[in-house]
Amino acid sequence: MDSSLYDAIIGLRAIRDYTDRQLSEADLGRILEAARWTGSSKNRQDWSWIVVQDPDQRAAVAECGDFTVPVRNAPTVLCLVEEPNGYEFDTGRLAQNVMLAAAAIGVASCPITLHRDEQAHGVLGLPEGARCRYAVTLGYPAEGAEPRRFGGRKPREEMTHVTRYGE
Repeated sequence: MDSSLYDAIIGLRAIRDYTDRQLSEADLGRILEAARWTGSSKNRQDWSWIVVQDPDQRAAVAECGDFTVPVRNAPTVLCLVEEPNGYEFDTGRLAQNVMLAAAAIGVASCPITLHRDEQAHGVLGLPEGARCRYAVTLGYPAEGAEPRRFGGRKPREEMTHVTRYGE
């Protein structure tokens, strides 16, 4: 049994510090191909993405959320678009695939919430019924970049319920 995939899932952490170097076309292409293969409800694939690399557009996207310093600092921001009638759960799956694919090729990432998705709608020029609530920043990790530590994980027993909540 090869545990490398399991180890990658367990070890995935958000990195918020990047070099100034833009992602190579090859690395971005690999991440987007992994995104394309994300599973979705009924295989509807009701999501798309906008690659934002222009500094002014990244700054405009950053204004759509409250904790968006990584958006300002990353060379690439992938804005995840929930198409009309799409599912937010599927957008979360998309974000996780992007982050795992990025980590697999040495690209750092950080998930971002755009708290003002109506503002993001205008900034990104989305069509009627589409929504962008989440983004993922992407970049090569800065030297010494480390994930922020917030005290580890809760014990599994605190999160696990059997048959009914609280049991």
